[in-house]
Amino acid sequence: MRTLIVSHYFPPEIGAPQARLSALAAAWAAAGDEVTVLTGMPSHPTGVVPPQYRRTIRRRERRDGYQVLRTWLYATPSEGIIRKTLAHLSFMVSSVLLGWRAAGPADIVMVSSPTFFSIGAAWLLARLKRARLVVEVRELWPAIVVELGVLTSRRLIGLLERLELAAYAAADEVVVVSDGFRENLIARGVPAGKVHTIRNGVSLSKFRPEISPDPYLRAGLGARPDECLVVYAGTHGISQGLPEAAVAASRFVGLPIHLAFVGDGADKPRLRHQVTELALSNVTLANTIPAELMPSLLASADILIVTLRDVPLLATFIPSKIFEYLAAGRPVIGAVAGEAAQILREAGAVVVPPGDSAALAAAIRRLAVDPEVRDIIAAQGRTYVERFFDRAELARQYRKILLFPGRRPVPEAAGARG
Repeated sequence: MRTLIVSHYFPPEIGAPQARLSALAAAWAAAGDEVTVLTGMPSHPTGVVPPQYRRTIRRRERRDGYQVLRTWLYATPSEGIIRKTLAHLSFMVSSVLLGWRAAGPADIVMVSSPTFFSIGAAWLLARLKRARLVVEVRELWPAIVVELGVLTSRRLIGLLERLELAAYAAADEVVVVSDGFRENLIARGVPAGKVHTIRNGVSLSKFRPEISPDPYLRAGLGARPDECLVVYAGTHGISQGLPEAAVAASRFVGLPIHLAFVGDGADKPRLRHQVTELALSNVTLANTIPAELMPSLLASADILIVTLRDVPLLATFIPSKIFEYLAAGRPVIGAVAGEAAQILREAGAVVVPPGDSAALAAAIRRLAVDPEVRDIIAAQGRTYVERFFDRAELARQYRKILLFPGRRPVPEAAGARG
């Protein structure tokens, strides 16, 4: 099987789509498929293209048994709707003009969304190559930006929703990352037979409880040896509600607990303002670290937290970081609702209502003083992801969808427990 994956985002960039797609490409290549990834020059989220990728409009690479074909794009920081739109539009154009012939023949063109621009490019490439089109939906877009108040123009919203439904109609198969997404699409008229749930997962060999904490990393995050280090690691976007989460730290000032936010994103300036305004000396704001250091980072934490804003649509979202958290063998606290909350409860983690800084602070305080409970929670979480969220198994289930269209994966193997 010859598979072309189209994505605006890909390693060496760090993030959930990058991790998911690179793991899928490697697994499918290992299974004997001919896999090519068509992507742009890396620049997310800083807008800075590494020196080795500059002064070229197209570049080929070889990674983990598959080919990566990169094309020029307009690089911009991950902030500002107009500039981000121009960036995605530039990749849509360059991926088709520079990648159509260079990518070679394909039986399947798989595109990971958002955005619509990548879907448009993949649709055209699928037509040119006479290949099946598989659309993967990682976010309900534009619905989420509408609910978060980012997009308010009714005319533009209506246009984007029509484009969204047209994309699903054009796809031979639609793959979503949560059952909530699947229910949403079916309720809006997408045939149930072509919508499949393949949740995110984790590389169990990469994130392991046996990894030792790094004292230098802990010190760099501001934690003293006698302090409990609480870490949030990931995107600092408007969906996460991190400024509200920082308020929790004001409730344990003076206690031996230190909270570190690691990562970057559009909402980091607001988080920084909140920390400054509250004069939180027990909070550290750190930049994104290289992907190869992430297992050590998680291993160096005593508690890991994941948060989302208290917005109804976000109850259908499952932050992919929870699987890495659980696999790392560290206790997890989730200020989330819906499917994500269900997964964490089944994994033995602690769940509090999203947006409730008092409940989040209380949960952190309880675990901070009880290392035995932390060990129990951590062990339960690791066992849970081993059973349901092994990324290698999920990749096999995904591949069956590509090989046998219309056949839904077995629920347990796909990481769903009803």
